[in-house]
Amino acid sequence: MTVGLSLSARVATGLGALALLTACNAVPSALGGDHADSASPSKDVAVPTLTTTVSGSAVPIDARVATTVADGTLTKVRMQARSGETKGSFVPGKLAEDGTGWRATGRLEPATTYVIFAKATDEGGTSVPVRSRFTTVTLDDAHEAFPSIAPLAGETVGIGMPVIVSLDTAVANKAAFEKRMKVTSTPAQAGSWRWLSDREVHWRPATYWKPGTEVHVNLDLNSVPAGGGIYGQESRSIDFHIGDAHIYKVNAQTDQMQVYSNGALLRTLPITTGMPGFTTRSGTKVIIEKAAKHTMDSETVGIGKDNPLYYHVDDVQWTMRLTYSGEFIHAAPWSVASQGHANVSHGCTGMSTSNAEWLFNMSRRGDVVETTGTDRPMELTNGYGDWNLSFADWKSGSAL
Repeated sequence: MTVGLSLSARVATGLGALALLTACNAVPSALGGDHADSASPSKDVAVPTLTTTVSGSAVPIDARVATTVADGTLTKVRMQARSGETKGSFVPGKLAEDGTGWRATGRLEPATTYVIFAKATDEGGTSVPVRSRFTTVTLDDAHEAFPSIAPLAGETVGIGMPVIVSLDTAVANKAAFEKRMKVTSTPAQAGSWRWLSDREVHWRPATYWKPGTEVHVNLDLNSVPAGGGIYGQESRSIDFHIGDAHIYKVNAQTDQMQVYSNGALLRTLPITTGMPGFTTRSGTKVIIEKAAKHTMDSETVGIGKDNPLYYHVDDVQWTMRLTYSGEFIHAAPWSVASQGHANVSHGCTGMSTSNAEWLFNMSRRGDVVETTGTDRPMELTNGYGDWNLSFADWKSGSAL
């Protein structure tokens, strides 16, 4: 809502502007308003006054700030934060060509006092300093959405790695956020965002990343309204790198894994996958994380201590997680006799210790594991399941 000034208020503002002329700090020197060159308004000429679209002490941070002048022409305008984390910084803006007004093009910060300093020429040709002031609303953590990004800045990842933005507060106005989230790459590759929940959104290219790609992610989310009185807390950007094309083809029928790098078959490894009742998922999975040692306990997958199939194994070696629910590639020295012949695991892909170490050392987060041979499908959100949708279906989850 535009906040105008009544006649009495304009008179008071005009008197305030006259009072400013007697103070050497009425307008910052950045505006050319130091005491030496401030002039008195012409006698019998109306004093210029500012009308600003916002006022008071609880201005929303998505407010559109603009100001107009009456009885004069604006020649210079600056809007400065006078408190808060950005104290001293200027908000960019644009002055109308005819000098009748100015509008801010930058966004506001919460709990910050802003002052608009201006110089106007009155009808008598005298330069007069004028200003207005307002303060933005204070926001608590529950009303700010902070974005986290995966991969990490500078990380080298596999060709299946999506860009993942996680938010610590739910976002209702997804389109407003998505408009300001950009992924660019060299070489350029088409792709799209998809919202997996109110707090998580992924970007993936139409096909696997090209090896050697450089990727830039820019989230211009600071002060962007998320709906429900929530705003983006911070703008962030990162760069990361795509490594070699590693694709591991797991066949649960033949109990073999073919290891490809940049299209070349490096090795075929004997493996074991899930036994009946613990069927390994078929579909495209992506390595989420790696650990040289990992403790595995069946209670994490619903097998309690009173179940004869319960297990607890400390320091399982060369582990690479494929699903949040507990599928891994890992060393399984206890099942070497079955590897290449039978499926005896609780859903993981097991192999000999030496093979697991070799594969672990060449792998990175984002490498692709394509599993076939079972009737249990990989879920979209159980890990980085992004590649289990066609690109056309993937794009349908965009908010734009």
